[in-house]
Amino acid sequence: MVSHKHSKRRIGFLVNPIAGLGGRVGLKGTDGVTEEALRRGAQPVARERASQFLETLLRIDPDATRAVWMTCPAPMGAGVTQAAGLTAEVLPMTLDSPTTAENTQEAVRLLLEHQVELIVFCGGDGTARDILDALPDPEAVLVLGVPAGVKMYSGIFAFSAIAAAGVVADWLKGETQVKDFEVMDADEEAIRDDRFAVRLYGYLRGPLVPARMQGGKMVSPTSIDERENQEAVARTVVENMVSGDWYILGPGSTVRTLADELGVAKTLLGVDLYRSGSLIKDVNEEQLLQEVTDFLHAWIVVSPIGHQGMLFGRGNQQISPDIIRRIPPEQIIVIATHTKVNSLAERGLHVDTGDPKVDEMLSGYIRVLVDYRTWRMLKVKCGI
Repeated sequence: MVSHKHSKRRIGFLVNPIAGLGGRVGLKGTDGVTEEALRRGAQPVARERASQFLETLLRIDPDATRAVWMTCPAPMGAGVTQAAGLTAEVLPMTLDSPTTAENTQEAVRLLLEHQVELIVFCGGDGTARDILDALPDPEAVLVLGVPAGVKMYSGIFAFSAIAAAGVVADWLKGETQVKDFEVMDADEEAIRDDRFAVRLYGYLRGPLVPARMQGGKMVSPTSIDERENQEAVARTVVENMVSGDWYILGPGSTVRTLADELGVAKTLLGVDLYRSGSLIKDVNEEQLLQEVTDFLHAWIVVSPIGHQGMLFGRGNQQISPDIIRRIPPEQIIVIATHTKVNSLAERGLHVDTGDPKVDEMLSGYIRVLVDYRTWRMLKVKCGI
């Protein structure tokens, strides 16, 4: 029996087309640096994520077409909805080129006038803040983020575009709860200067499917015990390093402790490349592809984001799918302290590289180094 609930639901859909441009080119965000990102050869990612979301939703729930969909003119939604075969009413608005925060805020106001119940946006933390700024009341409408930015510290995002499709499918069936999710404000200029500057900006109310929502980032503790745990993990990695091999070092304080053990000064929030006592700091995807001449002798060292459990796809997009697939899976080293692992609870580890085949390749169980010569097996999840 076909449910007719779908036909009563009203969904707004908007895409921030410049979201995520700064990721692979190493800019740690896109706010205020769109032209620089394009100059470095950045390729748009938001449209691809939006397409992935819509195509997955229509595959798992074909009746989603019965809902009333409203979107923005291209490139903020109309093009991708049409390509996916979804009929959507286009809001009467004129967009800037490139699009701006004001365009997003105008879209939100128009969607509220059209009485949508859920706004699905494809973007990053900046887009979430723009939506919150446009709402007269944070409880006026439900909001869900399809991750397409660089860092995405906010809890309003699903783990991936595919997971977001699952959330909307459940919402259409009336099978979701409602929760207030954190919206985080990251000072991207400070982050580019390698200073972690993130604060709570506010809350957006959204549909809750715990297994599919990433939650907010947990800041790593700075206790003596935590530091000693990081140092024990670092010593184990150093003792097992292969002379002459390349080591791609992901962001975060746990990996920086490894660099301290090696006697090199790593960037806290960037991706660095280490080999034989030398460090190339703050590399992007292109530099990695140029500098590493033999990926069979290359290693990746990453630490999951606290509480979220993201290994790839949040703040380390320089380690792209193209790079990951070149490196033997056993040469991906995951490190985390006991505190970080315990913070994951039942959430486990997640990957969201933007390439479903690479995500699937990374899924399954992986060894996580949690103390001196001490490993735990944790499950890496992807998909719905």
